[in-house]
Amino acid sequence: MNSEIGQSPASHVPVMLGEVLRALAPKAGGIYVDGTFGAGGYTRAILEAANCRVVAIDRDPSAVAAGQGMTAKFSGKLDIIEGRFSAMGEHLASLGLSKVQGVVLDVGVSSMQLDQGARGFSFMRDGPLDMRMSQAGQSAADVVNQSAPELLAKVIFLFGEEPRSRAIAKAIVGQRALAPILTTLDLVKAIEKATGPQRARDRTHPATRTFQALRIYINAELDELVDALQEAEQILDAGGRLVVVSFHSLEDRIVKRFLTMRCGKIPEVSRHMPGTLEQKPPSFELLFKGHLEANEEESNLNPRSRSAKLRAGVRTGAPAWPDSRYDLGIPGIEESHR
Repeated sequence: MNSEIGQSPASHVPVMLGEVLRALAPKAGGIYVDGTFGAGGYTRAILEAANCRVVAIDRDPSAVAAGQGMTAKFSGKLDIIEGRFSAMGEHLASLGLSKVQGVVLDVGVSSMQLDQGARGFSFMRDGPLDMRMSQAGQSAADVVNQSAPELLAKVIFLFGEEPRSRAIAKAIVGQRALAPILTTLDLVKAIEKATGPQRARDRTHPATRTFQALRIYINAELDELVDALQEAEQILDAGGRLVVVSFHSLEDRIVKRFLTMRCGKIPEVSRHMPGTLEQKPPSFELLFKGHLEANEEESNLNPRSRSAKLRAGVRTGAPAWPDSRYDLGIPGIEESHR
């Protein structure tokens, strides 16, 4: 096991930890799902806050391996499962469990993954162009080197919200015609042919949105998030709490719309929504209005927290709603990589 990975649980501080704990409110005897185990920060804090049990899930085998020391420390109170959080009900069933009192999700790429150049998530570190959270399946290099220009442009536009998507896709195709794009810096150089290098006045690197788009597409992150929210609705007991921390507008939009709908309010119809929603008994109540953000002290200490938004809901006793993924505003790509 990579020593950097093995040390990560102690060296990474989870975003908005205090706010997450207050929203989740762990209680003795409760069962809680940490759907994005990562370095284990939320899991550890939950177990230290109350005499409870945590089922932690992560699709990254490195994170699961790094967390095995925690299972020994919290013997009988912690199960760490390698898998997708979109299947949390199935994972619980494998342990003989069906209902829980809380679910927490820290959505997106983890700081551990960004810090490891070999994982290919960061444009700031040279490494293989990978970006696979599960370390299996189609990689970013596969998508960049094999996809049609039209698909590349659409992925970059929809999942990166990048206005220069067509120019970037054209530059990528031109570069790969000369030589395969195999590393993160290879891709950065291709992108900069369309955008130019980062300037002193630029707030973000020109590769930021393209890297985000590819990561979301390869890992089907938005579909996974929708499935996870609907799974949480199924497994939460009445009074149970759903707490979600997201880091960009596409994620937060889905979480906001999900909770708005489940609280009995029909959101405004967008170009992604068919407008066929029906009123049903609310399955959630908002824990607080709107969202919470990291305080100034945390924002100064941890730049990643500056874009974080925390939303939370409390499960009612009403039946879970049927699948409503098409009403949650997920941008559509014809090809599926689930």
